[in-house]
Amino acid sequence: MLFNLWEKNKIQKSNNDTVFNTENMLAISEIKNDTMILKDGWLRAILKVSWLNLDLRNFDEQQIVIEQYKRFLNWLDFPIQILVRSTYLDLSDYLNYIKVNIDNIENTTLQKQWGQYLKFLQDIDGQQWLIYTKEFYIIVPYYISEDDNKEIKKSRWSKLLNVLNAKDDVEKIVARYRGFIKWKSSLETRCNLIIDGLGSMWVSVEKISTWDIISLLFRQYNPLLHSSEAKM
Repeated sequence: MLFNLWEKNKIQKSNNDTVFNTENMLAISEIKNDTMILKDGWLRAILKVSWLNLDLRNFDEQQIVIEQYKRFLNWLDFPIQILVRSTYLDLSDYLNYIKVNIDNIENTTLQKQWGQYLKFLQDIDGQQWLIYTKEFYIIVPYYISEDDNKEIKKSRWSKLLNVLNAKDDVEKIVARYRGFIKWKSSLETRCNLIIDGLGSMWVSVEKISTWDIISLLFRQYNPLLHSSEAKM
């Protein structure tokens, strides 16, 4: 009897672990060709956007940028999501650059000063969370089966239930692949429209790669880890 109860609890726990692990809690099925494929077959692309300091522009230029941005938003006929991340600034690339070039400095005094500067930055980088930077992203969706606005109006609870109840089978996997092949070009068109629209405002936009998407998700769900670990 006790054995049967223990086995029953073990099976229930195993089932709960299967349903509520991190992989199943995320709506993402796979990431390929710089595109996220969700479990429901819908597609997402992520654009990284550079920042623009309006304070460095004169009044006329500021007004031009603001008006162009208004027209850009009103011109879009599909929804977008704007993501702003405050994240720790990774100095590893800059530190490696200094290490490589510090020995090439002929002046002994300057070489010593750069060595002290390198140690200072290494101490800051080792402590972490002392220097922050902001990253700006635009998530571009493509809904295959229904209207964009209907999906946007769905509640978060409804979307979460759809994710938890999403169980893969052969038919769903094949349907997702066919939808990816068929609708990826439409998603690319949306991305190009955004890149061209923001480019007219002196804002640089690029579509991030598959590896960068994975790195972004890793850092998003593991905020306490050093950003260099996301590149492993």
